Amino acid sequence: MIKKRITILISVLLCSLAFGQKDKNFDKQKLIQELSDTTCKCADSISLFNRDKKDILKDVHGCIDKQTGALQMGILIGSIDTLEKNTPKVNGKKQINLTLNTDKDSQQYIDSYNELERYLMKNCPSLINATKVTETKPEGLSKDPIALEFYQKALEASKKEDWKEAIQNNEQAVKKDPKFIYAWDNLGINYRRTGEYDKAIDAYKKSLEIDPKGKMPLQNIPMVYIYKKDFQKAIDAYLELEKVYPGDPEMYYGIGHVYFSGIKDDEKALDYICKAYRIYNDQKSPYRTDAETIISSIYKSMKEKGKTEKFKEILKKNNIQF
Repeated sequence: MIKKRITILISVLLCSLAFGQKDKNFDKQKLIQELSDTTCKCADSISLFNRDKKDILKDVHGCIDKQTGALQMGILIGSIDTLEKNTPKVNGKKQINLTLNTDKDSQQYIDSYNELERYLMKNCPSLINATKVTETKPEGLSKDPIALEFYQKALEASKKEDWKEAIQNNEQAVKKDPKFIYAWDNLGINYRRTGEYDKAIDAYKKSLEIDPKGKMPLQNIPMVYIYKKDFQKAIDAYLELEKVYPGDPEMYYGIGHVYFSGIKDDEKALDYICKAYRIYNDQKSPYRTDAETIISSIYKSMKEKGKTEKFKEILKKNNIQF
């Protein structure tokens, strides 16, 4: 305990020099931005190819974690002036105690970590890309050089949002190699982009015939049904994902989104999104910010309908304080 107090006092002195005159010049948002810039550079260096998603997210967490302590300390320093004004004098002196809780399960750490994460998920393209990248494995690629050439052309066309060109090249790729999983997956994406939803579903199903555990098509088939406004089929498709990947948060998040935006059932939506949020939180996944956003939207909707007590009840049932 003494060692920790000494560390805090030294940090207060150093940070005071950096922040200038106490918190009169303290700008919390500016500090978050500066720390996020450093974190974003860290995210730029994360390797994405041929890696498990959980390992990528672990690296993302590491980048955010490195700057969380600095934000904790900055917020403490920023509070000195306010604390000084509100602290009574004892024997003509004021004693201000600052506590930096280095426990990563502490609310202080969690709050600072989440603030950085929320900002990054809105403002750091490399971190956003790292969380959304599809897992790539060598077995999903073709060994046919001509098929690979068409596939590469399709990727280049997709970057330019030339979906028709991408479709033509992916079609040639699967024609040359009918077992080219990633070409089928991308063909599904391309068809969805052009509004050819039935063709998109067929392409995803072709991919699943080759690899029944393909997470990308399992996650994207329900998305196509959502675009088709066939919400029950979307839910059924998410449940198929659950069969292959039990407890996957994408199933809970997806069904919650369908109930909220499609079926307009706030209570069921909230229950599913809460379950997704808890898993994202346990995984330290930045996707928790998406779940937070929907929970906030559901709260507004339920508040307008006079159902705030029901909102609190569902959160309590899911052991969430929001």
